[in-house]
Amino acid sequence: MQMNPVLKPKVATPALIVVSAVMLLLAVILVVLSFTVSGTAWLLAALTIVCVVVLLFWAQRLRSKRQWQTETAAQWTRLESLKAAGGTTTEVTVLTVDALQPTGSWITIRWNRFDYIQRAWIEALAEPIWPGSVLLIRPDPAQVRPGVPWPATYRISGDHVLAWAPLV
Repeated sequence: MQMNPVLKPKVATPALIVVSAVMLLLAVILVVLSFTVSGTAWLLAALTIVCVVVLLFWAQRLRSKRQWQTETAAQWTRLESLKAAGGTTTEVTVLTVDALQPTGSWITIRWNRFDYIQRAWIEALAEPIWPGSVLLIRPDPAQVRPGVPWPATYRISGDHVLAWAPLV
């Protein structure tokens, strides 16, 4: 199963916080007991191993969040550079992916500049589309024109999608 690249990885979950707090409390108790009661060295060693595992969980989660932030910043830099390169572009946010089909997908989008929500058909792209993605597109002048009502369904051609980035 492919992971959703739009979602920011969670670092702290309630379960990880509780386990970390319990491990810290047990570590303090065992350190105190190791000075007063003999034969607790094996407990101290076992607790050390468990604490190292918990620390590795924290480190892995922090690393995945840092990696996500780096990749997201790179995607937004690319999106902004394409927007500044010239030509007419606009950003739309994918709110929902309603139906996946081999040739494309039915999605619900929000035109960020106008705050207008609309149903759309998007042609199949090389990468999957996820809710929460911000797409930089070249709007089709045949569908959206000043003084003319918005179409009931907007059609996004695959070659009109220039870049995407997660909504942050």
